[in-house]
Amino acid sequence: MRKTINFAHRGASGHCPENTLSAFSKALVLGATGIETDVQLSADGRAVLIHDESLARTAGLNKLVKDTDFAELQTLDAGSWYSPAFDSERIPTLEQLLELAKPADTILNLELKNGIVPYPGLEQKVIGLVRDYGLADRVILSSFNHYSLVLCKELAPEIRTGVLYMEGLYRPWEYAKSIQADALHAFKLAVTPEWVAEAKSCGIAYHPFTVNEESELEALAEAGVDGIITDYPDRLAEVLAKRGANPI
Repeated sequence: MRKTINFAHRGASGHCPENTLSAFSKALVLGATGIETDVQLSADGRAVLIHDESLARTAGLNKLVKDTDFAELQTLDAGSWYSPAFDSERIPTLEQLLELAKPADTILNLELKNGIVPYPGLEQKVIGLVRDYGLADRVILSSFNHYSLVLCKELAPEIRTGVLYMEGLYRPWEYAKSIQADALHAFKLAVTPEWVAEAKSCGIAYHPFTVNEESELEALAEAGVDGIITDYPDRLAEVLAKRGANPI
């Protein structure tokens, strides 16, 4: 029977502050079989997990990640913006997530945040760590920067890549094949059952984002997508259980 990956978007970000160890751990408790997160580099080259290029929204510092040393990043409170109960949360490293995920057979969707801010060497850094932890077969590298995806395939053909895009990409499965990508990480409204079927016939998976409403989760599961990226992995787990689908 078809398996559907339950990707927790920035961890269980509907329940915990996004991209924190609490969010990642909670996701696994709630039934996630995959974790989606965002990777950037500190000023001194550490791979850290945070969505915004600026630290202001989630870490309270009006400064860019790229301009901040790792030691300073580790002093920042990355949880209180969500709730005072999470005031001990820090911006995690990619290594911490790899450690967490390794024994759980979790699929990791690592979004390279190198569109607005260029991070020379980000691809090499991430691929090196993934290989160090022996997780190349359980990682998908995604980005809105498709030049970065091409580079990833050149550096590590064994690691899957996913094309992030919004709407309007014509026959995206053909585009994905042209850059040797393995999956389409499309905005949820840029997916139809017919496109899913055509992509599947070409060996290309669909992993739409960010899907939170039960009706949308059900519709995309029915359409046959290979994975769904959601803030609420518990909701998706319930939908898949009702459908009799087997999480990966």
